[in-house]
Amino acid sequence: MLMNKEDILSCVEIEPKQPAEISIIWLHGLGADGHDFAPIAPELTALTQLNIRFIFPHAPVMPITINNGHEMRAWFDIYAFSPNAKIDSDGIAQSAIRIEQLIEREVTRGIATHNIFIAGFSQGAAIALTTGICYPKPLAGIIALSGYLPEASSILSKANSVNRHIPIFLAHGTKDPILPFALGEATYASLTEAGYPVAFHSYNMPHSVCNEEVRDIAAWLNKNKR
Repeated sequence: MLMNKEDILSCVEIEPKQPAEISIIWLHGLGADGHDFAPIAPELTALTQLNIRFIFPHAPVMPITINNGHEMRAWFDIYAFSPNAKIDSDGIAQSAIRIEQLIEREVTRGIATHNIFIAGFSQGAAIALTTGICYPKPLAGIIALSGYLPEASSILSKANSVNRHIPIFLAHGTKDPILPFALGEATYASLTEAGYPVAFHSYNMPHSVCNEEVRDIAAWLNKNKR
């Protein structure tokens, strides 16, 4: 499904000092925006010494059911925080299409898909995993922080063979009160059972990001760059 050019998400973009060799499309969590993770760009650049173009898209504004319909930036609706809650499959699919658009735009700017990473936090991690697993061209890797894979069985059944061995960095806080650590463990189990090479990291933190995690991401990027 194609969208019009004007539908491409607006983004915060941070260019490297030298011509970009790789791109990271980084998706924020519920209620945040593309500025949320922008401060991580100089940290990862310093730790990796890679020429990375960082792209931090702003999710669309939409009413969120669990927040009494209050409108905020989100990649999909949340009906309830429970294991059996209804999942906004259409919203997830639409967001995946929007991220695919950003990937294709990077290709037009000279970055091959195998040099494009998709990263995300919380809701953004869900979209990063969904998009990366199903994308029809080889990607560099997926970074999923404090998130999960919605409808894992269904998404994995639609996985594209070209990304069957895509490297995945999966991380979760053991004290996460929003998305429990067990959800991260279940996501890890689903991905590894499906044969994906997953580096799973746990941290003594709530629903957040820590310095140790950033260092581990940098080491993983250095290992998986092409």
